[in-house]
Amino acid sequence: MKLWQKDTAGASDVAKQVERFTVGNDRDFDLQLAPYDVLGNIAHAKMLATVGLLTNEEADQLVAELRKIYEQVLAGSFAIQEGIEDVHSQVEYQLTQELGDVGKKIHSARSRNDQVLVDIKLFLRAEIEKTVVAIEEFFHLLNTRSEELKAHLLPGYTHLQLAMPSSFGLWLGAYAEGLVDDIITIKAAYDVVNKNPLGSAAGYGSSFPINRTFTTQLLGFADLNYNVVYAQMGRGKAERIVASALANVADTIARLSMDACLYLNQNFDLISFPAELTTGSSIMPHKKNPDVFELIRSHCNRLKALPNEIMMMTTNLPSGYHRDLQLLKEHLFPAFTTLRNCIEMAGLMISNMEVKQNLLEDKKYQYLFSVEEVNKLVMQGVPFRDAYKQVGLAIEGGEFTYSTQLEHTHEGSIGNLCNEQIAANMKQAITSFQFNNYQKAIDELLQ
Repeated sequence: MKLWQKDTAGASDVAKQVERFTVGNDRDFDLQLAPYDVLGNIAHAKMLATVGLLTNEEADQLVAELRKIYEQVLAGSFAIQEGIEDVHSQVEYQLTQELGDVGKKIHSARSRNDQVLVDIKLFLRAEIEKTVVAIEEFFHLLNTRSEELKAHLLPGYTHLQLAMPSSFGLWLGAYAEGLVDDIITIKAAYDVVNKNPLGSAAGYGSSFPINRTFTTQLLGFADLNYNVVYAQMGRGKAERIVASALANVADTIARLSMDACLYLNQNFDLISFPAELTTGSSIMPHKKNPDVFELIRSHCNRLKALPNEIMMMTTNLPSGYHRDLQLLKEHLFPAFTTLRNCIEMAGLMISNMEVKQNLLEDKKYQYLFSVEEVNKLVMQGVPFRDAYKQVGLAIEGGEFTYSTQLEHTHEGSIGNLCNEQIAANMKQAITSFQFNNYQKAIDELLQ
């Protein structure tokens, strides 16, 4: 069954070959859209009754049956039957089987184009919320461990050369604050996603007097995609914007993972993990490999390529719908689960990470304190350039002396991490999503 099929004649072998190619893996990904397709149908049925395209009794019948289908989806018993093209056809087929001609009326004033659009928007909205929850949990772990380890010094590097003293608290706190900015970019993507395309039909609107504002309210969208052509053109663009936001998070996690791989290396020897969190070698009994971080790094680097993949897949498309867009689901949908898995595993590793004590007492780190000695001279009234030269000559002459005592007090430094302020910024960013607004609307739609 196809929504666009005009007769029931058997398809030729060539037609079946074309169908296999054009449908591809879409049915598998459509199952992920099933709950959202039902929600979109409920809102659409309610709206059709308000404009006289359904009677109230017909709308009630449809909504009741759609809620049964929703329960099937949640229970895992919903499936797209053999011979049925997609999730939209399956839902309409079940409605028609149960309600006859009333079921056939559900597609009035709608195209499969805007049906797919609203399903994807609802899916992305829910996946963004799950991802934000995972990021927030990981943020709190980093923030907590940063505070816990703030007094434990760590060598800081530039160009992978010894630079200045850092601390484990400063290091982890940097990634915590990085996640705040990542959440801000996700909020921007969420604002793009949280607009209703339903009612744009095939991209040119409808001659029926539909009420798009009403479906916007029913589905808990913050606003409409007003222009019906743009509602269709927004497909691909919305996915790319979301992918870019996910890529920002992936970049943060990948960089943290690279640090951890270096710091675990015996030549750095800054951190360690319980044996069960590392892997060994088949011939070298001493090995403790950071496979978890290496795989996180690789998964995240692949996610960082996702916005460009989507950009290339949608390059040079004119306005209107094109089948190219179908393939975006295969690339974007799994990205959410992959990223959340990486966040979960990074959290497991960081929560079990042990740090080496008194690292900077080792003489090999003495030149980390050269800037400290320059600054001490400046505080005594020596011009900075002269102080720099004086310390530099002492280093070259083998006469450099230093103290490991540090006095960093400004905001965001070793002695003043500002973790409370960073946590407050994260809370503000998380609160701005107002997920409860759409959750309340969906709850009401299902009651």
